[in-house]
Amino acid sequence: MNLQKKEFWKGFATAMALAVVLALGAHYVYLLPIQLPSFLFGDATKMRFLEHYLKEYYVEDYDESVTEELMYTGLLAGVGDPYTYYLPKDALQAQMEKNSGHFVGVGVTVFHGEEGYLHVESVTKDGPAQQAGILPEDQIIRVDGTDIATLPYEEAVSLIKGKEGTKVVLSIFRPSTGEALDCSMQRRDIQVTSVQWEMLEGNSGYIAIHNFRENTYEQFQKALQELQKQGMRSLILDLRNNPGGLVKSAHQIGDELLSEGVMVYTMDKQGNRNELTCDAVYTDVPLAVLVNENSASASEILAGAIQDQGRGTLIGTNTFGKGLVQRMFVLPDGSGVNITIQKYYTPKGRSIHGTGITPDLPMAMPKEYEQDMEIPREHDIQLQKAQELLK
Repeated sequence: MNLQKKEFWKGFATAMALAVVLALGAHYVYLLPIQLPSFLFGDATKMRFLEHYLKEYYVEDYDESVTEELMYTGLLAGVGDPYTYYLPKDALQAQMEKNSGHFVGVGVTVFHGEEGYLHVESVTKDGPAQQAGILPEDQIIRVDGTDIATLPYEEAVSLIKGKEGTKVVLSIFRPSTGEALDCSMQRRDIQVTSVQWEMLEGNSGYIAIHNFRENTYEQFQKALQELQKQGMRSLILDLRNNPGGLVKSAHQIGDELLSEGVMVYTMDKQGNRNELTCDAVYTDVPLAVLVNENSASASEILAGAIQDQGRGTLIGTNTFGKGLVQRMFVLPDGSGVNITIQKYYTPKGRSIHGTGITPDLPMAMPKEYEQDMEIPREHDIQLQKAQELLK
């Protein structure tokens, strides 16, 4: 028997001996200083070892489902890309609901207060909650009689949601008046508003896009048509504080504003190029675009295309600098992984990842308004500059 065969059978015998010890009881495994060949000790085997040690020796009780989920989380986090991550089933459903631009509920945006109650941040116009009398800054303390102070945030929110057409009673405390109220309402499909618009002085249309969801293009179309009916002669597009969203929606909106040509192109790891183009039909009015350091991803795609094409003037501060495209993969168990699959480039071949887009007219807001999401018109010098430019 040659040396290679001897070494193989020696390793095989060692592995079998270790398997016997594991079968008899793991109390003595740590006494065996054995190193198995890599072909016998793969990743799956290593994971089984770790799980076994935890179950046998960890002194406290723990939730095995949590350790399993975090294992997947760690695998995706290991690539070092904040945009590549694992999503448990519930989180994936919430993400897909967010991207859709609508959900079944009562029309409130809430956050978790220190005392455990849900604080109302905003109320959807004409939604069930507004019609029932709920106001921003109200505190939701019970849902259908269930005290939510000790419930996790996700569980408390899930009590408010439900099937369309069903009723729910929110018991609220109103700090401004000290009132305690029970508000009954009927759940319904709520359309999230991501576009706001109005006509400004001098027949200059103003459209603010807060993010790009499935229903954003439909809302943008409506805004553009209404402004055109009112005699719009120029347009201000506000992309400030827009974190991005669906590239598809940004492309649809770009097709309404840009002339014929490439709007953006992407490159994958194999070097394959994919182009998104616009046709020759577009709204041909003078255009100004407002951006800031919170304008990211899909909003940078739209702003970069407008700048490269010379279609409009960018005003504000340097954008965020996210030049990556992600794709969501849904796994058979309902969980998912969001993976960066491409880098995108402006029509002139600029990669803005990590650098952002520099406006044509750099202009910072006054310091007291730098962090404000809603700036009083009389102090919005970027908007005022856009109006002055378009006159």
